[in-house]
Amino acid sequence: MAARTTRQAARARIRAAMEKALDRVIPADPAIPLRGRTFAEWEDQADAFDRAVTTTLMEERAALEETAAAEAGQLGCCAHCGSPRLYLQQSALRNTSLSTPHGEVVVGQQSVRCRSCGRSFSPSGA
Repeated sequence: MAARTTRQAARARIRAAMEKALDRVIPADPAIPLRGRTFAEWEDQADAFDRAVTTTLMEERAALEETAAAEAGQLGCCAHCGSPRLYLQQSALRNTSLSTPHGEVVVGQQSVRCRSCGRSFSPSGA
């Protein structure tokens, strides 16, 4: 099993998301006025910043996991019955949306099926 990205690529994507979110709250250009006048409006902006940056962080962290992409012959054991009789039911990654307190996070998942118990699961555990 292997990661689907590199640390450098993940950090670059997270930085880009952070810069974009920061520009929405505090634009670098002083000619662009700041939005919001009340603490509640600033808090809403901070929540939007959190959702934008944290969801990107979670997506990149999932892609860095060693179990992010499984290879045939290195599938381990069934998450349900413990049998090693597994096969990749779906080797191509399928984007799956997960709801988190920070917003929707999209992760790539594969599908593994057990020949012993017939159940399927994602080897990444996501």
